[in-house]
Amino acid sequence: MTDDKDVLRDVWFGRIPTCFTLYQDEITEREAEPYYLLLPRISYLTLVTDKVKKHFQKVMRQEEVSEIWFEYEGTPLKWHYPIGLLFDLHASNIALPWSITVHFKNFPEKDLLHCHSKDVIEAHFMACIKEADALKHKSQVINEMQKKDHKQLWMGLQNDKFEQFWAINRKLMEYPPEDNGFRYIPFRIYQATTERPFIQKLFRPIASGGQLHTLGDLLKDVCPSAITPEDGEQKTQVMIHGIEPMLETPIQWLSEHMSYPDNFLHISIIPRPTD
Repeated sequence: MTDDKDVLRDVWFGRIPTCFTLYQDEITEREAEPYYLLLPRISYLTLVTDKVKKHFQKVMRQEEVSEIWFEYEGTPLKWHYPIGLLFDLHASNIALPWSITVHFKNFPEKDLLHCHSKDVIEAHFMACIKEADALKHKSQVINEMQKKDHKQLWMGLQNDKFEQFWAINRKLMEYPPEDNGFRYIPFRIYQATTERPFIQKLFRPIASGGQLHTLGDLLKDVCPSAITPEDGEQKTQVMIHGIEPMLETPIQWLSEHMSYPDNFLHISIIPRPTD
């Protein structure tokens, strides 16, 4: 891969200032103060909220505590989506800090998967990495790795260790020079205005004529409404890691540098702010 290490670092160390408040109907023994945290964009809510859980459990009656879950303005937040994706999708045009509501009761079974331990997050994370490598290298890279390499990827993410993670992940971002890119790009496109979970299909980074496909080419093929204005006015914006990349950016470069640790390029299509 081309070595734009500063980009990789900027993506890794992206943070979202967040204010957690307890849902007003939760029964507490004394008033629950809000809890503030800088959330890593690349991680998962249930991986980085132990402090939040402890903070609010102190004021709860123990018999009232069941599985913790989070919500933003009435929308339950899916823990198996990376934090940065959740923010881009639901809250990217708000004033910070991001205000998240904490619940300990009435788990929304229809909307959220249960997450009883960090093993569940690890299993989900590794399943995504394996799916991404199947698309990029027919699973050859991940299958050639040892169990300890898989563990190092997970521990790097869990402990927020950039060097530890990238020592292994760079192998997943390489390809033979004669190929000019991956077999297919692992991506998912999420639309804030639809109930559909996401769009995913096979898309090659190189066109049949040899030219590099761009983000614009991908969107034109998979989600044309994202870049074709209605009535001449562009009503949506395309977000990856909180920025609006140029549509001319090669999709191969984005996949190598702007993918989340699960090796997927998570792309949000959100309404453009009107003011």
